[in-house]
Amino acid sequence: MPPAAAAQPAAAPELADQVEVRRTAYGIPHIRAENLRAAGYALAYVQLEDYGERVVRGLVGARGELGLHYPDGSVDADFQSRRRHGRARETYDHLEEDTREVLEGFAAGVNRYMALHPEEFPEGVRPMFTGVDVHALGIGTAEGATVRRFLQRMAARGDRVLGEEVQAAHPEDGSNSWAFAPSRTTSGSAILMRNPHLSWDAGYYEAQITVPGKLNFYGDFRIGGPLGIVGGFNERLGWSTSNNSPQLEEIYVLRADPQRPDRYHLDGGSHPLQREEVTVERRRRGGIERETREFWRTSLGPVIHRTGEQIYIVRSADDGEFRMGEQFLRLMQARDLEEWKEAMRMRARTASNFVYADADGNIFYVWNAALPSLPHPSGGATFATPVSRTSQVWSDLVPFDSLPQLLNPRGGYVRNENDPFHFTNLHEPLKGDGIPPNTPAPRLGLRSQLGLDLVHGEDRLSLEEVVARKHSMRMLLADRVKDDLIAAVRAASPTDELLAAADLLERWDNTAAPTSRGGVLFERWWERYRTLTPGGRLFATEWTADEPISTPRGLARPGLAAEAFAWAVEETARQFGGWDVSWGEVHRVRRGEVDVPVGGCSGALGCFRVLSFEDAEDGRRVANRGDAWVLAVEFTDPVRAYTVLAYGQSAREDSPHYSDQAEMFARNRMKPVAFTEEDIERTTIRRYRPGREMDR
Repeated sequence: MPPAAAAQPAAAPELADQVEVRRTAYGIPHIRAENLRAAGYALAYVQLEDYGERVVRGLVGARGELGLHYPDGSVDADFQSRRRHGRARETYDHLEEDTREVLEGFAAGVNRYMALHPEEFPEGVRPMFTGVDVHALGIGTAEGATVRRFLQRMAARGDRVLGEEVQAAHPEDGSNSWAFAPSRTTSGSAILMRNPHLSWDAGYYEAQITVPGKLNFYGDFRIGGPLGIVGGFNERLGWSTSNNSPQLEEIYVLRADPQRPDRYHLDGGSHPLQREEVTVERRRRGGIERETREFWRTSLGPVIHRTGEQIYIVRSADDGEFRMGEQFLRLMQARDLEEWKEAMRMRARTASNFVYADADGNIFYVWNAALPSLPHPSGGATFATPVSRTSQVWSDLVPFDSLPQLLNPRGGYVRNENDPFHFTNLHEPLKGDGIPPNTPAPRLGLRSQLGLDLVHGEDRLSLEEVVARKHSMRMLLADRVKDDLIAAVRAASPTDELLAAADLLERWDNTAAPTSRGGVLFERWWERYRTLTPGGRLFATEWTADEPISTPRGLARPGLAAEAFAWAVEETARQFGGWDVSWGEVHRVRRGEVDVPVGGCSGALGCFRVLSFEDAEDGRRVANRGDAWVLAVEFTDPVRAYTVLAYGQSAREDSPHYSDQAEMFARNRMKPVAFTEEDIERTTIRRYRPGREMDR
């Protein structure tokens, strides 16, 4: 395909005749298309039906035009997006035809919906998006969090640098993932479970796409694009991702050429910096303003900072990577473990743990990372490695097959809850000489320890039992420190009220279940105890790799613990009307007309059912982050699966699917997935060809 063709909007109306959408219960779209272009078209159309302008705003941002069309648009973001869009134009023809078909179909679906519903979008935004615009959403950038932290440290030392402030990740962001081998299931088939912990506006979107002979995949298609898949399954296999945050970037410092501006010394010679000039537009009251900025590169990577004598650059595995969507499409199309691994060897998905299961009975885990093979110790975000020769800079990646991974281990399970790979399976810890350098040290948080407790064993589980186990309400921190806390309170000459509150904790079942009493008080106490010991030791025994599933435990400062408890009793009563309130009286799911109690808590408290909350005006705490799209799938013939999407299939408040899963989620229930043709037909509540004029 010539570049000029790629830049034109794909034809749209006739694609409606090549695809049918069947909406089943809870508004789930099942797309059956004659080809991948029509499938991408329909996926865009249904996303816009449910999320509207959010999809279009993402594409406007991918073109670097937020400042032009949105008052709150970031010009800084537009500059970066323009550069990524340029990379998208350069690389578009290098994508496989299947990938381009999906991208162009998605653009056509966006354009068609906008043409039929122009009133939903800003006046200046026209339905003229292209496959290149959609492709730009997935272009990697070199200047990630490591660079921003490095620049901030330089600024703190007195060097004047320009850099965006680092936005710290939310402490609850992450996922839980399990896979069970046939030896651990009652059906004799492998089971996969996954659930992410992101903000409830993260945009998970449940759908199935079927293109006979090409694709039959059910998963979470992130709102805004067609190929941002982080979990799902086909008839033969499935996978789940969880964050792992590898070190993909290295910062180097070159010597500037003092005799000639904009040049640097390398390999015994003087070389010119490559200059890129980028212009963005923004709308002001007086009209449109244009701003131009310069960006510089070397042959080794982009420049992040310059002084008169030094040039700081970053070399990143993410820099300009353009095949992530293509890799996910290959993963979706894979039929067995070897095909799936071959797709993983593309290395375009540069990070994430992957947990895998298939119909052949395989379970697999890989700490996936496009990990640089360094010829030097990593400087991380604190040190720039001086270089004078190209050979001093990393050039290759650690091979995929050398990454930490487990296939069909003893005990019949693999799992990950965002901690490093070492204790993926307690029978076969990943450690020793086979582990590549520049990987994280062992760590196992309380959430991970509870996850291991839930899966480690010899019992066989049904799919329904896996679902029930995933919804464990246990608060592991209470198991580890509650006895010490009660002893500390009783030893501190407590009032009668404090003794009664300690008695309540002793009777409490150590869960965050909606009906349990004591968890609210314990949570407030822990928050206060941590506040009173900033940076200090909290536990009598801290976590150690020698006792990975029984530490930390006990309290390091019982006197402060008792003091914090007295505060918590008073504060809990003041805020919630009593220190003996149940968890569900305080913690709620509220969406639309739904207002119900919910169980779950922070991973820092040792909950596996992770939820975060925000304060409501009436003093209650409302879930806004954590468990949201949950999947459990068993690779029987045919496949069986359950899912739930807490915040519903649609962001439109007038949609019946805005809140119709909220109560189900709060009650720890999940809906059966309609995956086979028979089940889809039996549960269809609406069928249509998206974008036909009659739908207007």
